[in-house]
Amino acid sequence: MPVTILVGAQWGDEGKGRVVDWLARESNIVARYAGGDNAGHSVTIEDTLYKLHLIPSGILNDGVVCILGHGMVINPKKLLDELKYLADRGLHLTPDRLLISERAQIITPVHIALDTASEEALAGDSIGTTRRGIGPAYTDKVRRSGIQAHAMRDVEGFADQIHRQVEAANQVLVSIYHRTPLDATAIAAEYVEYARQIQPYITNTVAYLHHALANNQRILCEGAQGTLLDVDLGHYPFVTSSSPSVAGALSGLGFGPTVVDRVVGAAKAFSTRVGSGPMPTELHDEIGNRLRGTGDKPWDEYGTTTGRPRRCGWLDMVALRYAAQVNGFTELVLTKLDVLSGFESLKIATAYQLGDRQIDDLPASLLDMELVEPIYETLPGWSEDIMQVRRWEDLPLNARRYVERISQLLGIPVSMISVGPERDQMVVL
Repeated sequence: MPVTILVGAQWGDEGKGRVVDWLARESNIVARYAGGDNAGHSVTIEDTLYKLHLIPSGILNDGVVCILGHGMVINPKKLLDELKYLADRGLHLTPDRLLISERAQIITPVHIALDTASEEALAGDSIGTTRRGIGPAYTDKVRRSGIQAHAMRDVEGFADQIHRQVEAANQVLVSIYHRTPLDATAIAAEYVEYARQIQPYITNTVAYLHHALANNQRILCEGAQGTLLDVDLGHYPFVTSSSPSVAGALSGLGFGPTVVDRVVGAAKAFSTRVGSGPMPTELHDEIGNRLRGTGDKPWDEYGTTTGRPRRCGWLDMVALRYAAQVNGFTELVLTKLDVLSGFESLKIATAYQLGDRQIDDLPASLLDMELVEPIYETLPGWSEDIMQVRRWEDLPLNARRYVERISQLLGIPVSMISVGPERDQMVVL
């Protein structure tokens, strides 16, 4: 059973990129199974900060093959930009290191225009998307009008599909949103050029992965966003358009659960969220600002993709426990423990108060989530800087107690703790 699945256990932005980078050291393949360039993963290696959106951060490990699975929606322009970004930093990716599923969906300017128009029309009731066309691309996929990557092999046929897609979308953009129509001919010509460059990377990734499994190669599966943004499991409609949870890995890459031996949850030592939707432990005070940072450091709480400031608050164990249940985590990686250094005391929400009732499980109702009040447990903090710590026993006693309490409340072990932004600032238990 040579497959590990890494899942975000909160609302995304848990630091999965640097965890993937670490776990990729013992992997042959890193495969991305959902989402698109609405994701943002950052890894700091010595003095270089790498920001990736489509390509898994496992690519920063020599010899690791990376796959963009059929559960993804891929913007060819953004992918080519990212390939150039890595090439400018000395990493030239050839088709033997990066594979794109022939069944992955293609994002075009149509999807971005529809995404932007929809969000602007909703105004104050907007969902808070990244406006990267993710939702409309998945909409086309589900209603069977999308374009799959294998279409790029026939550039003339691909151009015709793009042209038809733009013409159909223009009817909506003009009649409903009163926007200027897109130029179908220009977009088709632009995307034909992208197709010629991307063709060599497109292959049957399902067959590739099963051949790797037959040869007992280790596969690490990486999602985007987090469980609480899952289209089925999150607080609808304030969710993403795919399944970042463990089930998304199976459907988005094409294998069954019997090959999986580890399901690793990634969670921050506190809570953050970008965009709209419920967040019971959000803090609108100096503590929330302190958790967020000022934005002058790359690891402060500002979106890698959007640059938007993240909403911050104490760790929500009700939500984290729910994520552990629906994914079947075998272990938890806790990130950004170093951010909590210097707090006199720390809080963990262990339950919610809803009217006269205490509830331990996550409600589905948005109304209930707006009304709940966190029930906090207070733990002592620590003053020591822990960024140079590499061994569990060298962490301050209260830091260890904080981690142990999280593990106890979840009922699963904490296997790794990040204590800084550098790739090696990690405590492995």
